[in-house]
Amino acid sequence: MRRRSSPGYPRTAPYLPRCRKSYSCRASNRCVNVFTPYLILIEFMKKVLILGINGFIGHHLSKRILETTDWEVYGIDIKMDRLSGLIHHRRMHFFEGDITINKEWIEYHIRKCGVILPLVAIATPATYVKHPLRVFELDFEANIPIVRLAVKYCKHLVFPSTSEVYGMCVDSEFDPETSPLIYGPINKPRWIYACLKQLMDRVIWGYGMEGLNFTLFRPFNWIGSGLDTIFSSEKGASRVVIQFLSHIIRGENIYLVDGGSQKRTFTDIDDGISALVRIIENPVGIASRKIYNIGNPDNNFSIFELANKMLALAAEYPEYAHAAKKVKLIKTTSNDYYGNGYQDMRNRMPKINNTKQNLGWSPTLSIDDSLRKIFNAYRSQATKIREPINPE
Repeated sequence: MRRRSSPGYPRTAPYLPRCRKSYSCRASNRCVNVFTPYLILIEFMKKVLILGINGFIGHHLSKRILETTDWEVYGIDIKMDRLSGLIHHRRMHFFEGDITINKEWIEYHIRKCGVILPLVAIATPATYVKHPLRVFELDFEANIPIVRLAVKYCKHLVFPSTSEVYGMCVDSEFDPETSPLIYGPINKPRWIYACLKQLMDRVIWGYGMEGLNFTLFRPFNWIGSGLDTIFSSEKGASRVVIQFLSHIIRGENIYLVDGGSQKRTFTDIDDGISALVRIIENPVGIASRKIYNIGNPDNNFSIFELANKMLALAAEYPEYAHAAKKVKLIKTTSNDYYGNGYQDMRNRMPKINNTKQNLGWSPTLSIDDSLRKIFNAYRSQATKIREPINPE
């Protein structure tokens, strides 16, 4: 039986004091100073609201919180398939719903919880190119009201920016404080996601100037089980690691866009979640009004190198080895693969000095560790997927 929050929640939360400053906390120091005794109390009963809890980051974060802390987790999503092992946990409070529809539920739970993570977004390049307005409507329009509610109720907003905000920056390392954010022309809708995330960052920063307690985090290619569906091999249906694994399972050719020379910094989801938990903990406000890159600079590889690593690893697994022998690496252009609205950056290398210093965090897992974990996670599903033969 599905567990849901009661549909009869009150319109006004009991004993949840509003900020005594103005709507935007103008002239206040920090919201966390307004009700110090109350906030000291709730540090021992932290309530975390995750919007998009069934997503890649959301379900991994929920699992970690429930396993390693005594915090309460509240979440909403339109699906619950990734939460099957968590849904009946006594500190998990799940509501099956849509953030664009269930607005009263959202406001009530923003009042109720101390930390807000709006993780609902479209994050696949093929969608940026083909359906840019869908990206605008969900990633920006649907999230702005949530930011304003976090302002209204003086909550700690932990917002997912993206490594894509750096765009075609040519810095050897992307610094969250100093690196320029550079995009292509308007006729390349691939950049709409990066532009919208940057605008959200700037809006949140502006509210921070008026008192909002926020943290922006920029994931650098977080990878792990549950990243995307493995049951679709359509071009661009998934992000790169799952896209490649899907082709390997089916014995299909892997297409390397623009030769696969572009480089990415891959980060294990477990490393990413460790940093995120420390942001939520936020001891003495160390993470407040900060921007953090969360990535592993030691895992900087080209897409071509990634494909070869995955094919070599597949040969070690009986579930993958036979089909993997059929796979060829085919070079293609971005126009042929995505359409002429696509443009790419050559490299993404994060500077993580402030992340390490402020949070006492360092990434520990290599890309080989991460890929092996992913291959292990999908072994049981490999036999369920048809293996079409590549056309001659």
